[in-house]
Amino acid sequence: MSTITTTPTTTTTARRFNVGRWVTWTLFAIVLLLAPKVFTSNLSISMLAQMGIAIIACLSYNMLLGQGGMLSFGHAVYTGLGSYMAIHALLRVSEGALSLPVSMVPLVGGLAGMFFAVLFGYVTTKKAGTTFAMITLGMGELVFAMSLMFSEFFGGEAGVTADRMVGDPVFGITYGPGIQVYYLIAVYTFVAVALMFAFTRTPLGRILNAVRDNPERVEFIGYNTQMVRYFAFIIAGFFAGISGGLAAIQFEIVTAEVVGPIRSGGYLLFTFLGGATFFFGPIIGGVLMVLAFVLFSELTRAWLLYLGLIFLFMVMYAPGGIASLIMMNLRVAAYGRLRELVLSYLALTLASLLMLAGAGALIEMLYHLQLSTAMGDSVRFLGLTLHTREALSWVGGLVVLLAGWGLFEMARRVFMRKWSVIQTDIENDIKRRENA
Repeated sequence: MSTITTTPTTTTTARRFNVGRWVTWTLFAIVLLLAPKVFTSNLSISMLAQMGIAIIACLSYNMLLGQGGMLSFGHAVYTGLGSYMAIHALLRVSEGALSLPVSMVPLVGGLAGMFFAVLFGYVTTKKAGTTFAMITLGMGELVFAMSLMFSEFFGGEAGVTADRMVGDPVFGITYGPGIQVYYLIAVYTFVAVALMFAFTRTPLGRILNAVRDNPERVEFIGYNTQMVRYFAFIIAGFFAGISGGLAAIQFEIVTAEVVGPIRSGGYLLFTFLGGATFFFGPIIGGVLMVLAFVLFSELTRAWLLYLGLIFLFMVMYAPGGIASLIMMNLRVAAYGRLRELVLSYLALTLASLLMLAGAGALIEMLYHLQLSTAMGDSVRFLGLTLHTREALSWVGGLVVLLAGWGLFEMARRVFMRKWSVIQTDIENDIKRRENA
């Protein structure tokens, strides 16, 4: 009779080292560190600082919209009130009533945003969906109205100003030069982005996604969906307040506009354009937000109308935002099929530019006709002189717009046929690999 001796084997399970994630975060840090070395002008450094602020604000908003499915129309309440508390903290420091380093002032804004999120969030998160959106809209309008009524705290139309060069310098840092403020914002941006990413990997972050997708099932397994939304709302308020505190240091002035509906709408618009369903989408949205508000607004007075048209275009053709377009094409590229779409993408781009040129000509003439008639009837657009009083200019703009639209639709249909074939082939390839 033979005996079979089994030697126990020890299996060591090591945590998989995610090289791609470490590379991504390292590159992000390098970009933050070296960006002002590449873009050295005062305007560029100021824009880079504003991008950091906008990235934190859009990511905090996406904790509600993208991760929790909560459409908020009043997120500027928490960034704005964070700005007001931070600017008042700077004033107390300059008066000697508060001993606090300037580098810690954004945390005052964060705590303020968290406090008001605790206060307002308990009411707003009791409901979900459309009711939640309407409540946040009402809260936003309420705070904006209060900012114009209580001038002792909000400063009225003039706002509240303070000097960020207060207190004793630390290692020679006075926060007078813009580059020093930028690196302060860069540090906060990196830490805040890392913490918000870590939040997505926590049990609360995971259950928040479940509340977004299927709240009834979450309640069935024993979770209080209102409390999940409430805790996420508080955390989002904290990071929104940090964004507001950084803005107070950057601009040294806070006005009622920071709690207004336009600012809240901006967070919604650019978070959606960047891609609310992906973590890096709001980062793209924050960069676009600054480019639009600082550069695009200098190019044309109709920039808000253009933004509205871009938003409408994205809703119709790319509801997942820019991030979703990137990820879908990365998937196609991973299977070696992206080159088949190059000509289609080129056709779509040319048709879009043609359509935009026609729409832009009509918009610029319309704005000139309404606002600048005293300066004559001629408008310079893309190197051409358009005349608002001549029918030929209007007809020409309309023809270019319609031609661009027609070409875009033709190119889009060809593209969709190719895209469908490629996606079918990819799915079949995946199934073959699974069955192999």
